[in-house]
Amino acid sequence: MSSEFIHLHVHTQYSLLDGAIRIDPLLERAAVFQMNALAITDHGSMYGVIEFYEKAYAAGIKPIIGCEVYVARGSRFDKGAGQKGGTHHLILLAKNKQGYRNLCKLVTAAHLEGFYYKPRIDKAILAECCDGLIALSACLHGEIPRLIQAGRQDWAAEVARAYEAMFGEGNFYLEVQNNGIAVQDTVNEALLEISRSLSIPLVATNDCHYLSPEDARAHDVLLCIQTQKTVHEKKRLKFQTDQLYFKSPEEMQSDFGVYPGAIS
Repeated sequence: MSSEFIHLHVHTQYSLLDGAIRIDPLLERAAVFQMNALAITDHGSMYGVIEFYEKAYAAGIKPIIGCEVYVARGSRFDKGAGQKGGTHHLILLAKNKQGYRNLCKLVTAAHLEGFYYKPRIDKAILAECCDGLIALSACLHGEIPRLIQAGRQDWAAEVARAYEAMFGEGNFYLEVQNNGIAVQDTVNEALLEISRSLSIPLVATNDCHYLSPEDARAHDVLLCIQTQKTVHEKKRLKFQTDQLYFKSPEEMQSDFGVYPGAIS
């Protein structure tokens, strides 16, 4: 019997120096969990798509091709002072061939047109290439979660309404997570309220960056390599949790049973 839950927010080794999940062990773990489908959503890139697709297909697991894109706050063509770090995260999943083609176009434009420290798209090109795509509101670095953290829930609801209008009804989801970060609970409650008021569905993810809980230390070292820091430095990029692993369906059900439809 296959699992009702599948992971839709997963960073592999192709999220360079950020994801610590290798494709083969990932698919082996998905098979143990009886997941009949699985997504890949690396940061700003699709480097791992071919390997993931071929190996998942061979293993009898439906490969869902996706990407966690960086959305510029203004135009992707704007570069210079004030633009570094000025992006929001957004998860995009291809639901058909047209969606895959559009995802390729978006990631290509992000690198060739929008690259400034990171590959960036903007809402203009997103609106042009949204056919066949499903979007999730992403982690705490997504636009909607950030507005909630800033106390702008009304504005967050308007942004959610705009994304649903862009992608179409049933193609935009509010992403709830249980990652051990205190502010996430506040964000989840606000997302639940927005979901109820706007009838936008919820989806449970875990923003997986490593396969098992014991890999959190190794992932922290990986971040140090990325940022050219040592593990002993206090002022450095460091995840405030050890919960970003490939959780079992039972763990996810326990975490999100109170959120209507988020698991299914």
